[in-house]
Amino acid sequence: MGSGYLKKKKEMKKLQEQFEKMQKDVKELEETGEAGHGLVTVKLTGEYRIADIKIKPDCVDPEDVEGLQDLIRVAFNDAVNKIDAKTKNIEGLPNAGGFPF
Repeated sequence: MGSGYLKKKKEMKKLQEQFEKMQKDVKELEETGEAGHGLVTVKLTGEYRIADIKIKPDCVDPEDVEGLQDLIRVAFNDAVNKIDAKTKNIEGLPNAGGFPF
């Protein structure tokens, strides 16, 4: 096995380490989306799981459930957009040469 093989092996190990760090960074991400000037906030993890939802009593109206649903949807989508923006920055991994990781 020549030095080319060893060089590729080192490159692959480095890529794998970068990928594992990227996965860890994404898991540790948290972003909060909001709607209605903070009436509803939704905190998401980097894996798009809801970590927290806060609803201020001011926006709870039994006569307008649809309005509250809209605020939750908007806050959730805002958090998703923020997570997406941050993960694009993390995903600066160089081309892995066709390898599946």
